Amino acid sequence: MIELPETFLAMPRWWTEGGEWLTDLPAAVDRQCEIWGLAIDGPVSHGSNAIAVRVTRDGEQLVLRMSPPGPDLAEHARALRCWDGRGTVRLYDVDLPRGAMLLERLGDSLLDQPVGEAMAVLGRLMRRLAVPAPADAVSTAENVSGRAPRLQADWERLGKPFDQAQLTEALRVSKQLSHTTSDLAANGDFHADQVLRGSREPWIVVDPLLYRGDPECDLTRMLLTRVDEMADDTEIRTHFATIVREAELDPERARDWVVFRTVDYWLWGLGFGLTTDPERCRRILQAIA
Repeated sequence: MIELPETFLAMPRWWTEGGEWLTDLPAAVDRQCEIWGLAIDGPVSHGSNAIAVRVTRDGEQLVLRMSPPGPDLAEHARALRCWDGRGTVRLYDVDLPRGAMLLERLGDSLLDQPVGEAMAVLGRLMRRLAVPAPADAVSTAENVSGRAPRLQADWERLGKPFDQAQLTEALRVSKQLSHTTSDLAANGDFHADQVLRGSREPWIVVDPLLYRGDPECDLTRMLLTRVDEMADDTEIRTHFATIVREAELDPERARDWVVFRTVDYWLWGLGFGLTTDPERCRRILQAIA
């Protein structure tokens, strides 16, 4: 049986749920390999909610992805089918009740590339994924409309952790972001750690989250993942501008998304007791707002 990495077992999701699934996971991998005729041929890697096991079938190199069964997995499969390999990993098979997906095997992470190169790649991929979205996909505007009314209460409950002017600005831009004329597909989980080197395309997105609306909705996370490598406000703004240019975005709309999402994530992180990410949010907001 496979051995689960300690870094996966320490992920925040498992603090409150998933213990039984984790216990059974090594055996579940063995069962899925038998069902699909797979042979394990490499180490286990992982994200925050899933593991990826290198496997082969009839000489073809693939990846078995295992995550807790549920609606999130169904949405993930739907997103991959929507983009159908356009800038995203190819989906070969899925077993929703068992939480299994059989995927194209990819290479190294974009997280390993210099930050300037990574921001340019992310911007180009953002534009590549901006194709017409299914009409029933969740709207980025609906996400803002649902979250914005709770920001003030969260800010007060958490002891007013940052200047009220920043909260006020997030609430101001939320009024604009809660409406969109865009019907394009947008990835709601977009950062360098979710992009791997490919062969049919230079870089390929894994684990996308499909929304309909503004492609720039997750621009904050692109910056947040690498902001520790950015020396000062000027460098943060430079990388922001790179994404905007490569993705062909409206700079003001992109800036508004960064403001709203940074405040939102700042409060979310504090609510879960995180310490490092709120400081990263502070730096991004100071540079962009």
